[in-house]
Amino acid sequence: MVDELLMLPRGKLAAQAAHAALAAFLEAPDEARRAWLEEGMPKVVLRCEGATRLRELEARAREAGLPTALIRDAGRTVVAAGTLTCVGIGPAPDAAVDGITGALALVR
Repeated sequence: MVDELLMLPRGKLAAQAAHAALAAFLEAPDEARRAWLEEGMPKVVLRCEGATRLRELEARAREAGLPTALIRDAGRTVVAAGTLTCVGIGPAPDAAVDGITGALALVR
């Protein structure tokens, strides 16, 4: 099976990114959460090649001890239920996250 590149509408992409950010935040230790809130809750939205790559990123982040959240869609709108849409990584130090995601391009 070849991974399908999701071309989500902007609103759907925003919602999925929000799910990932919030879910990963809830996985983070209290100290990391406080620091992230004090920094203004910075977020970066990046593009990857498909579900296999999302799983790889999530696994690498978990192995590095970073808070992560792999998001599966509920299937109520534009993709089938269970479709992997994104992964949230962090809050964590920039260098730690960049070590996992540094080669990915920004979503434009």
